Amino acid sequence: MALRAANSCSVFRSASSPPLSAFRTCLFNDRSSKLKYRYPVLWHKQQRFRSGGQRFYSLYSIVENVVEELEALRRRKRPSATAKMGLVDMGSGELTEDKLMNQTLEKGRLLEFKKDSERVLLAVAQRPDGKKNWMVFDQNGVTSSIKPQQVTYIVPGVENFDQTEIADFIKRAQNNLDPTLLEFAWLELLEQNKAVTTEELAEMIFGNTEPLDSYCAHLLLSRDELYFTVLQTKGSRSFYGPRPTDQVEELQRTKLAREAAENELQKFVELLKSAKAMPLKAKPPKSSWVTEEKTRHKIESLESYAIDSCKDAEQRITAGMILKAMGLVKTASSAVNLLIDIGYFPWHVNLELLKLNIRTDHSDEIIAAAESLLLEASDADEVNRKNLTHLKVYAIDVDEADELDDALSATRLSDGRIKIWIHVADPARFVRPGSIVDREAMKRGTSIFLPTATYPMFPEKLAMEGMSLKQGETCNAVTVSVVLHSDGSIAEYSVENSIIKPTYMLTYESASELLSLNLEEEAELKTLSEAATLRLAWRRQQGAIDMASLETRIKVANPQDLDPEINLYVENQADPAMRLVSEMMILCGEVIATFGYHHNIPLPYRGQPQTNVDISAFAHLQEGPVRSSAIVRTMRAAEIDFRKPIRHGTLGIPGYVQFTSPIRRYMDLLAHYQVKAFLRGDSPPYSHGQLEGMASTVNINTKLAKKLSSTSLRYWVLEYLRRQPKENRYRALILRFIKDRIAALLLVEVGLQASAWVSVGAQIGDEVQVRVEEAHPRDDVLSLKEIIH
Repeated sequence: MALRAANSCSVFRSASSPPLSAFRTCLFNDRSSKLKYRYPVLWHKQQRFRSGGQRFYSLYSIVENVVEELEALRRRKRPSATAKMGLVDMGSGELTEDKLMNQTLEKGRLLEFKKDSERVLLAVAQRPDGKKNWMVFDQNGVTSSIKPQQVTYIVPGVENFDQTEIADFIKRAQNNLDPTLLEFAWLELLEQNKAVTTEELAEMIFGNTEPLDSYCAHLLLSRDELYFTVLQTKGSRSFYGPRPTDQVEELQRTKLAREAAENELQKFVELLKSAKAMPLKAKPPKSSWVTEEKTRHKIESLESYAIDSCKDAEQRITAGMILKAMGLVKTASSAVNLLIDIGYFPWHVNLELLKLNIRTDHSDEIIAAAESLLLEASDADEVNRKNLTHLKVYAIDVDEADELDDALSATRLSDGRIKIWIHVADPARFVRPGSIVDREAMKRGTSIFLPTATYPMFPEKLAMEGMSLKQGETCNAVTVSVVLHSDGSIAEYSVENSIIKPTYMLTYESASELLSLNLEEEAELKTLSEAATLRLAWRRQQGAIDMASLETRIKVANPQDLDPEINLYVENQADPAMRLVSEMMILCGEVIATFGYHHNIPLPYRGQPQTNVDISAFAHLQEGPVRSSAIVRTMRAAEIDFRKPIRHGTLGIPGYVQFTSPIRRYMDLLAHYQVKAFLRGDSPPYSHGQLEGMASTVNINTKLAKKLSSTSLRYWVLEYLRRQPKENRYRALILRFIKDRIAALLLVEVGLQASAWVSVGAQIGDEVQVRVEEAHPRDDVLSLKEIIH
């Protein structure tokens, strides 16, 4: 029977065996301005009697006592129930040893013990185990040995407890727990400034200290986070004191906030589970997860956790709670997979792009500034531009190139020497040093070319429409012209602003095909090829090291799809067209370094000390990737100087400045600013010290971009291999041995380096056949096995 009278704040309650009965009255108390009410706990034992193992209370007697108690309280201040019980005054320091005396652990005792950091169990003591430990039989039917320090409570008044009744005891205790009882006791004890043991609290709120009541009091106190705090502990017994009112109020606010957060978390988890269960095409768009602030905070925490870039502990904790609520382990890979499962991340998400926080889009402000540059018709170098539109101009690049930075022309002079023109796009015609577009380009450092997308250094419209060279259209350029001696060395050169009209836009494949056809009408292309051959021979005589190897390119169509189309190309850098272009770019760099030195222009002069290793030691290795791989491991680190040229031992030239990709590389653009200022008769915009400072920032971003390009390329090569039939065989060159018979291999068909065990007898430079055992692009795992005939 239970009766609640809300208006009078009186509550009457009885429960089944062993029953709990409580009488509580609520009186308005002007002295408690914060909590408004006072809850003295009143017990009337004389009204209780037993019948057939049950305890009953006379409702008439209880009501009669209420009236009497109210009248008494109006007349005088009622003596506290705590005073009658002889409870310890918290301010007196009377936490006596006898009250904290531990009960002896004996066979048949009912006890609570800590199983681990998260579990507390009820058990019956069975027998001693050694000098201090005890064997116990717990609520799960498990017998185990526990240490004394694991015991958290010994239920008083229990002897020879039947272990089969543990579950029933726990059930009755749970049914009789009422946290509001703790609040009533707290108010009474706070007023009296008293502390209690669990048994004393049981006497206060249940009217007795029977085992079940004492255990319920222990559970209430041990689980309480608001009203009581432990003052002193000895073994399994503790004294509890009431917290101050302001502390309780603060804890209540914290608790409410925590409960609200838990409710929010549960709602978010339900959203995740719902999205996870949806078909791929029906999953909510990414934008839907960031519209509401609370949801956005959680999804961003999960994303930051997935890419190991949490801004603070709060993000880590939030992500950990989400993963735990989803039944997942707290790892970055779990977060990644979850975000993929709900459709927030695409299946082939580029984690490195997110981790490095690479700029991909340009802001509206930068785009507007770039478009305004296109509308300006002024050209500071217009009067000094040399008209070279009569030349046949070849622009040779990969077929998917969007930004065309350079083009080539050549002719044979009457004396038999070859004259070459290297035309470089002129982005400095639009962009001024220090402008908003220039500053943005410097922050990026370089354009980024990935299998799935291109992220240009300049806004796309400015780069493609204004700066880039275009077939059949008049274009502004900076042209480096060179006349070669018959041995390939530089006889004379010039650097000037120009106007050109590109004749052909060729891919490397089409350029190589034209060269093989040896057409009379394309004599200029053949002349360029002859010049490249002369230059390579001359550089080798100067100590240059041929580093031609295989280069892999991948283009992925529809990368957001589960199975996008992958187009893979492997190019040999020794190919005639690729050799032609690379030699002309090196020639241009040598000319600009010489030009800058003669005119004392601060430029980013690049060099590389000559290796101390005799390159002839590698002559026995076949030319190409195998020899290049061996030589590159002996090379010394590259250097850069901003005052004067330094020798570039690998290229075999006295100085070198990158100049031919000003639309793609900011350091090339800096070289353009310096050279063009000199051509106009102005002082260079930057001193060598300023260039050095700018280069340090640019090089950091450039390294990040290279890392991103490398990891992205490898991911898609592995994805390509993962899709191939398991029976496919691949040619592999042995580049070197890592340990014992584990060799570094170059997969010729895909241009990827990997490692695998190879059979006895195989040597560096040998070709073996391998099969792909496993390929997991997300985990960067590639397992190869040699096919032994």
